[in-house]
Amino acid sequence: MTQLLRFLCVAMLAALIALPFLQVIMRDIFGSAIVGAEELTRFLLICTVFVAYPLVVRSDENIVMGELRAALPGPVQRWLGLAITLLSFAACALIAVVTALNISDNLKNATPTLGIPFWIFLGACFVGFAGAAFFHALQLRTRKTAKSVSL
Repeated sequence: MTQLLRFLCVAMLAALIALPFLQVIMRDIFGSAIVGAEELTRFLLICTVFVAYPLVVRSDENIVMGELRAALPGPVQRWLGLAITLLSFAACALIAVVTALNISDNLKNATPTLGIPFWIFLGACFVGFAGAAFFHALQLRTRKTAKSVSL
């Protein structure tokens, strides 16, 4: 699952870089812009952020209250880490369920220029939060709770 998410993120990131580049080349050299390039760029950015989120959780790179936790005694740090992981799991699972329910309400809606179905955006959101909930559940199962990340 991790390799598939990484591949999708790299592919979307490559497209996210290539599309505006092509838009500039087409507009400045050939005098003709690519219709809907801005809309597709926004779509790719939204999808990349959501699809990459489970990878952030999997690698323990999500931001937690590191400075506050470091100032607390050891047992409190462990309980706080457990609480953060539990709440993160609950929030991600809830958002995934709500997103899944909203997909059916938006099957016929699409973006104005290219007609990209909204369920693709919502599907990326679902994949991101369901994947993050899965990795938070793995952290709970292995008793590995959120670590500190300093900003």
